[in-house]
Amino acid sequence: MAKIQQHRNQVRIIGGTHRGRKLTFPAADGLRPTADSVRERLFNWLGQDLSGMDVLDLFAGSGVMGLEAASRKAETVTLVEKNRHVATAIKNSLQQLNFSQVALICTDAQNFLASNQQQFDVVFLDPPYNWVQWPELLNAIVPHLRPQARVYLESSTLPTLPSGWQQLREGKSGISRFELLTYRNAEIA
Repeated sequence: MAKIQQHRNQVRIIGGTHRGRKLTFPAADGLRPTADSVRERLFNWLGQDLSGMDVLDLFAGSGVMGLEAASRKAETVTLVEKNRHVATAIKNSLQQLNFSQVALICTDAQNFLASNQQQFDVVFLDPPYNWVQWPELLNAIVPHLRPQARVYLESSTLPTLPSGWQQLREGKSGISRFELLTYRNAEIA
């Protein structure tokens, strides 16, 4: 029984320099890593090489999305995880993988966005499925986006997009719904 539980709390990096490396993560409320097949599709959409890109994983969970980006040569990766127990597991993974371009910040998404001025080329938004603050989150992320930035959103039900957002791609896997978005400021268009 312990082996089954341990296997369920493992994910692997599917591409890049650390392909095949396994990450372990603790059980936590709302924590469900993005499936391999979904990550494969996402990185086909984004491109396999993220060289020069700054990436934000705002609800890091297992850390696999951000670490997948680091494995694919992202310039910087910022992982934001509010659960200290889960953040400790990510820190252990970072030490094992020896990624120097990855920063882990233990805070919640809203606090990070309110206190940080960085801008990103790629943002992963995969909060717990009971998340309902989508309009506030999508509006708060806008100042953190570089022109042409891509935002990956995953949930059990996709939210209605506020003004300025454009869906580029969408998909589903099991109960997960996901889409790749970009933000187009009306003043720029």
